[in-house]
Amino acid sequence: MLSASELADRLARDAEAVCRHYLSAGRRAGNYWIVGDVANNKGKSLYVHLTGPRVGRWADAATAEYGDLLDLVRETCGLIDFRDVADEARRFLNEPRISSAQSVPVSRRDAPHVDPPVDRPAGQRAQRLFRMAQPLSGTLADSYLRQRGILRAALHPALRFHPSCYYRDLEAGKTRVLPALIAAVTDPFGVITGVHRTWLDPDGDGKAKIDDPRRALGGLLGNAVRFAFPACGPVPVMVAGEGLESILSLSHVLPDMPMVSALTANHLAAFRPPDGCLRLYVAADADAAGRHGIEGLSRRAQSLGILPLSLAPELGDFNEDLRRLGPDRLIANLRAQLSPEDAQAILPA
Repeated sequence: MLSASELADRLARDAEAVCRHYLSAGRRAGNYWIVGDVANNKGKSLYVHLTGPRVGRWADAATAEYGDLLDLVRETCGLIDFRDVADEARRFLNEPRISSAQSVPVSRRDAPHVDPPVDRPAGQRAQRLFRMAQPLSGTLADSYLRQRGILRAALHPALRFHPSCYYRDLEAGKTRVLPALIAAVTDPFGVITGVHRTWLDPDGDGKAKIDDPRRALGGLLGNAVRFAFPACGPVPVMVAGEGLESILSLSHVLPDMPMVSALTANHLAAFRPPDGCLRLYVAADADAAGRHGIEGLSRRAQSLGILPLSLAPELGDFNEDLRRLGPDRLIANLRAQLSPEDAQAILPA
């Protein structure tokens, strides 16, 4: 039986045929296959290398997702378990098919029949993974966040735990299952459009000892992980920021303030504030990317008639402030930055 790396290599030998089958809404452009996303929508965001040393590798500029053709099979088919992914790849490799050279028709009459693109929204795959996860309380993920000073994370329905979440090592070509913290990315209506996965060390020693322990799946652009949001009605004052743990640290000391984690600086700049928002506090890490996120979202807020205000950590990020300086010092720092009416309304006396 072929291993994961061998399956990926076999798929890469006929990368264009893989793309024509699973990403039929795309087209070849030079040495790349271009398509909108892994849901097979039309567009130009996702590109697959068809030749050269990176043949079979793909990346989506809009979502920062990337991988090899085995990952592509998983994403386009909405599969979670590696066994299902491998079965689908073997099925494709064993099917007789027309080579890419033969597939160019001489005339419309001679063109082979091609089924219309199948719409497989990335959100559906994310929703399935989130449903498979379990409540956070008492799990390894809850323990991990408590070690980071975040003691009430289990109260947030956007967070769950998966004990054996599929992880693909892109460099080594190996597949593993590891425990993971799962965060739901939602749109303004509360619909899950994506998930963020933080793989954890099975022995409880922080994040998993892998090259990229954090990855997103699904539609992040304009959306976010939401905390303490009301079920309905306007959100006049809120906080938006980058990293999950940084925003959870703010939520730890401001539990009643609606907050979102956009997960990256680029996605923070593209976040869509909810209707009825009057003041938007933008919290970002103290680095160049963080400043880019603050500036981008501030401009967007101003264009919508929303007053943008900044929240800055004393150290590298708000989780570092919480762990090293303590919650009282973090509250004092926030009190100096919030407007007087917000400080009086949401901070302890």
